[in-house]
Parts: sequence; structure tokens; C-alpha cells
Amino acid sequence: MEFDDYENLPTHDVGVHMMAGAAAGVLEHCVMYPVDCVKTRMQSLKPNPNAVYKGIYDGFRSIAINEGRFTVFRGMNVVICGAAPAHALYFSCYESVRQSLGGKEPGHHPVANATAAVTATAIHDAAMTPVDAVKQRLQIYKSPYRGAIHCIKEVYKSEGVKAFYRSYTTQLLMNIPFQCSHFLVYEYLRETLNPARTYDPKTHVIAGAAAGAFAASLTTPLDVAKTLLNTQEKSALKLTSNRRYVTGIYGALKTIYSMRGIAGYFQGIKARIVFQMPSTAICWSVYEFFKHFLLVSQASKKESLF
Repeated sequence: MEFDDYENLPTHDVGVHMMAGAAAGVLEHCVMYPVDCVKTRMQSLKPNPNAVYKGIYDGFRSIAINEGRFTVFRGMNVVICGAAPAHALYFSCYESVRQSLGGKEPGHHPVANATAAVTATAIHDAAMTPVDAVKQRLQIYKSPYRGAIHCIKEVYKSEGVKAFYRSYTTQLLMNIPFQCSHFLVYEYLRETLNPARTYDPKTHVIAGAAAGAFAASLTTPLDVAKTLLNTQEKSALKLTSNRRYVTGIYGALKTIYSMRGIAGYFQGIKARIVFQMPSTAICWSVYEFFKHFLLVSQASKKESLF
């Protein structure tokens, strides 16, 4: 298949990108969800001996022994419901903006790719921030919620709608540099490893994994802040000058430093990288596969008409 056919899959056909993006988002989050659970626990400020882990393996082992093997899957149902539409919007927006700015032409286009990433991230995070808030409250040690619905009802009753968007600004501040660096590294490596820019699964896996690792390591401090804002642990609230909640990125970063020092900003960095490398590799591989598959299907239908 020629480069022009594959790379310039019609962006006006939004359904193609939405279906591919939804499939990529669901698989990305579900396959690595247990690692995400351990990451949240490692970033937690809760001073409990059963919730402090020496590493990813120790986290899995401790959770399995003390809470049951399936605890690491708590909250996955709400992520599935949220990831599909969020990633559908994310990839369709990214492709459309990138196309309009000439980012699909041969060569490197960092400005077009970064602009598309920022636009797509703002839309994606508007959909995923409430999902993350519910998910992380279900993931923390001794979560008081029976499930996603119970969590939503209780949080809304006690904290209001704002609770679901308390980390939105932090999420944007984290995800904009994350996605910009992620897309820039991915597109650069894809262009370098596969200049012809044909469909090549190996390239998508390598470029996706490398992009995910780089972006994850860069933005871990903000991810720790996001986790605190979403979970609002009581141990952290004692340091907030009698306020009921930790508010804003400055408040979160200040609280983390007060409790753990500089090292607190990098809690769970290994788990975050281990989560993001395969996640982004899976996400890009599935997305590019569906683009390729849908294009082949379209081409076959056209050929059958003649």
C-alpha cells in the first residue's frame, strides 16, 4: 500500500478515527490497568504499612495477600466507559488538526504535531478527568466506596460536582507537556525508523513505547499532584491550614513536599514508566492497525464496484 493512501486516510471520515481511537483507548487502559492501580497506591500519601510498596512486584504481592487478587481491577469498569468516547474524540481531533496544519506531509512537523496534541488533550481531559477522579478513589487503600456508582453518588453528595473536576487544571498542565513530548517523540521516531511511512507494526510498537517512557518520566511530579487532588487523603488534609480540601496544583505540590520532600514528587515513577511504555505501544499499534484495516476495507469495497 502506498504511503499517500495510508497516511492520508480521510480526516473528514470522523467515524474511522473515532472507532480506531475508541478501540485503542479501551485496550490501552484495560491491559495495563493493574499496574495503574499499583502506581496510584505508590503515589498515595496514606501512611499505612500495607499500602507502602518497595516496588511493582511487592505492590502486587501485598495487595493480593491483604486485599485479594482482584482488587487491582477495582474501577476498571468506569475506565472502560470513559476511555472509549474520550479516545475517540482525542484521535479524531488530533488527526483533523494535524491534517489542517500540514502535519501529514513527508518530513518532520513538530509545530503541527504539538498543536494537534494540545487541542486533542484539552478535549480528552474534559472527558477523562471525572473518570480518573472516580477510578483513583476506588484504587486507594481501604477505599470506602463499594463501586463506581456508589462512589459517584457519595462524592457528589458530600463534595459536589467540583470534586470531579478538581484536578482538571493539573491534568491539563501535566498532559499538555506529556502529550506534546509524546507525540513529538512518536512522530520523530516513526519518521526515522520508517521513512516510507507505510504500515509497520514494529515501528509503531518501538516508537510508542519510547514516547510513553520519555513523556511519563518528564511529568511524574504533576501526576503525583493529580493523584492527591483526586483522592484527597485525610493524612494530607491535616497540612492544609484547616481547609476541607487540597485545592489547585500549588496546594497539591506544597502538601506533597511537606509530607515527603523532593522525593515525594517522584513516587511511583518506575510504575508509571512501566505502565506507560506498553500502554502507548498498545495504543498506537491498535490505532494504526485499525486505520490500516479500515483503509483496506474501504479500498476493497471501491475495487469491487468496478
